[in-house]
Amino acid sequence: MSEKELICETKVKYSGIFSFKDLYNFVYDFLTDKGFFVEEKNYSEKVKPEGKEIEIKWVCLKKITDYFRYEIVINFKITGLLDVEITKEGKKFVSNKGDVEIKFSGSLERDYENKFETSAFLKFMRGVYDKYVIKSRIEKMEDKLAEIVVESANQVKAYLALEAKR
Repeated sequence: MSEKELICETKVKYSGIFSFKDLYNFVYDFLTDKGFFVEEKNYSEKVKPEGKEIEIKWVCLKKITDYFRYEIVINFKITGLLDVEITKEGKKFVSNKGDVEIKFSGSLERDYENKFETSAFLKFMRGVYDKYVIKSRIEKMEDKLAEIVVESANQVKAYLALEAKR
């Protein structure tokens, strides 16, 4: 069985005016540009009197080697989502208003193809390999994944800050 270790978690919170469609596309494009395959595992939408409530779960995978793979799980929770009309430079636009919380969790997955699971001896050798042979490489990959997760959250924060200024 592959071994998955949680490396980094962070979240972004925002309340105000933004375009949900543009935010969704921005996060998707950012991750695919970084080489991740993005799969939407869950999308639920509830209409309530105070606005829509949307929950989305993405699992984003990136193969690093035949042994290592990055996994970033992103959970969107949007509450009180309403359509609003805004005026900018005399022109009217339809946008959204609501509360956004996006959680990012990055994990490093080892032996994700289960090549070392065929015998007890190979499982033992994988433990030795991880602990003594490639320990520094694992640490570098963990650091790189943490950078990607934090950069993703920072990009979303910057994007939402720009949306607020529009």
